[in-house]
Amino acid sequence: MGTAKDDKNKPVLSLVPPELIYSVAGVRKYGTDKYHDPNNWKQVETQRYWEATIRHIVAAWNDYTAIDPESGLMHIEHAACDLAFMLQQIKGGNDGNTDGTE
Repeated sequence: MGTAKDDKNKPVLSLVPPELIYSVAGVRKYGTDKYHDPNNWKQVETQRYWEATIRHIVAAWNDYTAIDPESGLMHIEHAACDLAFMLQQIKGGNDGNTDGTE
């Protein structure tokens, strides 16, 4: 029933595992509390997020449940959040370049 809405080419966001959303939200809450600015991530260069992602993945290399000692959250949660920031910067039109150039 219902043909009034065409969703054919739209992403099915309900396919995203909820735990990914909760994990990224948890890291975002930690970062917002730490830096007192929910938008500070937009001022960080994309390359720095790439480096942070690699650090967190290496920290979890032999134990993917390893906990980041500073935040108390899993390293893979931090990596997921860093990748989310990178995707937003790249696909959202902001490459994280803070020197005013494109």
